[in-house]
Amino acid sequence: MLDREAVARAVRRMAHEIIERNEGLENLCVVGLQTGGVPFGSAIVRQLRDIEGTEVPFGKLDVAFYRDDINLRPVLPEAVTDIPFDVDRTTVVLVDDVLFTGRTIRAALDALIDQGRARAVQLAVMIDRGHRELPIRPDFVGKNLPTRRSEVVNATLEGVQLGEMQRGGH
Repeated sequence: MLDREAVARAVRRMAHEIIERNEGLENLCVVGLQTGGVPFGSAIVRQLRDIEGTEVPFGKLDVAFYRDDINLRPVLPEAVTDIPFDVDRTTVVLVDDVLFTGRTIRAALDALIDQGRARAVQLAVMIDRGHRELPIRPDFVGKNLPTRRSEVVNATLEGVQLGEMQRGGH
């Protein structure tokens, strides 16, 4: 669906949109959601530095224990929360790879509240595939990619692929 260059262009565009919407980078931090949002969050931070010459604080947020489907998904022990800065009174840009039902973002908002009281929270996603189950909307989108529920989207810095969900043989 998207190759490496298209993903890089989308990340660059989102970084410009973040700067424009926030009128700069003052009191802004970026938090990538474990695990898929971390590489995109890092890439956005690099772009912000390249564009503005400013180092934006970057953290990683694990939402596994905040999910409402905790028994349905594996908990990855290597996916830890690491936010080495104070989020109080900052604008936090949450970053994820794919936005689908919105449940991961709801969990992320709960997890972020445990880190402090941000002034504002904005959402950046590489792919918005639709099918929302909660009233959550991204502020910055790399690409809108309408999908069927049976499809799977794999988004990395190397590209974005679309495939069919495998019916398991349990």
